[in-house]
Amino acid sequence: MDLEAALRQELETRKGAILGLCRDLIRIPTENPPGARYRDCAERLRVELETLGLPPEVIEVPGFSDHPRVNLLSIHGSEGPVVYFHGHYDVVPARDPEQFMPRERDGRLYGRGSADMKAALASMMYAVSLLKDRRGPLRGRIGVCLVADEETGGQGGSAYLDRIGRLGQDAIAMLTPEPTSGVVWNANRGAITLRVTVRGKSAHVGLQHQGINAFEGMLKAAAAVQGLKAEVEQRRTGYRILPEAAAGSILLLGGKVEGGTNFNVVPDACSFTLDRRFNPEETLDAEKERLFALFEEIRRRGIALDVDVLQEGAASGVPDDHPVARTLAQTIADVTGARPEFSMCPGLLETRWYARKGVPAFAYGPGLLELAHGPAESIEVESIFRHTIIYAMTAARLLA
Repeated sequence: MDLEAALRQELETRKGAILGLCRDLIRIPTENPPGARYRDCAERLRVELETLGLPPEVIEVPGFSDHPRVNLLSIHGSEGPVVYFHGHYDVVPARDPEQFMPRERDGRLYGRGSADMKAALASMMYAVSLLKDRRGPLRGRIGVCLVADEETGGQGGSAYLDRIGRLGQDAIAMLTPEPTSGVVWNANRGAITLRVTVRGKSAHVGLQHQGINAFEGMLKAAAAVQGLKAEVEQRRTGYRILPEAAAGSILLLGGKVEGGTNFNVVPDACSFTLDRRFNPEETLDAEKERLFALFEEIRRRGIALDVDVLQEGAASGVPDDHPVARTLAQTIADVTGARPEFSMCPGLLETRWYARKGVPAFAYGPGLLELAHGPAESIEVESIFRHTIIYAMTAARLLA
């Protein structure tokens, strides 16, 4: 019996357990922000890993007293290079508490986190379990890395594990199950998100000459940034991304704007956000330096302002003809009957933490991007099982 047939046969006995884990994870409202119920979810994952014979290491992050941050690592195998299955268990906030009540209808599993990415975590965990119980020869190890805080930049998750030297040790490949809608993301944009606060001086409208209007200063600052926006958005990436209009580098102004106290008071503070999303051909350091140099120039023009960094992350990319990419693509084709397309993710990915170490990292998951984060988030049940086979076969081939 070939590997795929053997894995499918064994999977038939696990489908109920996989769906049970999916439902249990959806029921735990790990909303981020603020980072709710992380410990409860980590405990459920820990119990499942133990049950599967994949003993986990639980790593708590110091400094989060109100909402503890908890991460899990489990390595199957005794020695050799590691293929990492890496995913996050936090979810974006729900609009309605009922989104945390899993339900099945017409072959789909509904609930917050079903697509992004709790069902896919179950797929990856059981993929390792299938290989472990098959006891086939692996020339290396498989790592399961389950983290918090992906939805807000990774400070209590991947960033912490990276800082303490526990992320991607001995890695030769990494796969994360983001909802990629059938394509493989082999690249991602980087991000620098800033809040710019212009300072002024409050005064009654009738005595506005005694005040300094922060709103007017904000308009001047934003106008200066618009010049940079026009320049950077002429840049195009060489990585494939659809639609073609999305290939340009990005600078979004004014995603959130705040200021003032009343219509008849000179505002003493006004703020706006700036979200700079740059392509893999650009670097975090260079783009950040350019932005801060611009704000220093604005200050020299007499506009007082503060700049706070809300998040930052590097871009990354792996050629679609890399040996790991070819192995993943061939496995997907063997299981699904269709070779996948490669594309750049429009946003940040956890792949960046591995890419900075020179590890080829890719995102490929069973969910649909257009449903993730939405009020009707759901996932096709059969896709959960199909991806379990794909993950297991990919790891087995990379470690053959």
